Amino acid sequence: MRIINRNDHPASKHEVSIAIQAGGMSTRMGTDKGLLPLGGKPLVQWIIDQTQSMGEDVFMISNQPENYAHFGLPVYSDVLPGIGALGGLLTALTYARNELVFVFACDMPFINRRIMETMLEMAAEADVVIPRLHDPKELEPFRAVYRKTCLAPIEAAIHNGLRRAISFHDQVRVHYFDWDKIQELDPLGTSFFNINTP
Repeated sequence: MRIINRNDHPASKHEVSIAIQAGGMSTRMGTDKGLLPLGGKPLVQWIIDQTQSMGEDVFMISNQPENYAHFGLPVYSDVLPGIGALGGLLTALTYARNELVFVFACDMPFINRRIMETMLEMAAEADVVIPRLHDPKELEPFRAVYRKTCLAPIEAAIHNGLRRAISFHDQVRVHYFDWDKIQELDPLGTSFFNINTP
């Protein structure tokens, strides 16, 4: 992937895998969110369209893979079913071909490319780069960058009965992409607009 900085000069290249969480349990929505239409196309298609140019390793994660076969990307079911959010991260890192993995939830359809590029730059010295939103305790693990070094800590957290997507953070190098920096690139916060209920 060719990264362009704010002055439009070439910066470093990143080999990054793109893991799209195509639909979880969707208990609040009541149906598979990834297939819901927005502006004439499914939510998951919005993510595909905006990320495929980032690299060749783009795949989806869904426990209903038959629902997503027609999108033309590899679809993987959870390595450990029933684990929830942390299991989704485990699956993403397991199947990714590259050291860096950008994980996207399908229910946040609007992607800001400059935010993505900045986070990938930050990942040079981190195992996790994660947005920290309005409330400092409010993290967004499904628009974050992970390094393969997170695999063993995630497995250990699951083994210890932990399920939160951030349960392993105390075992790795975490860099926060803070809200003030996010607003510089996305003043309206559109890239973190989340679709959870009908």
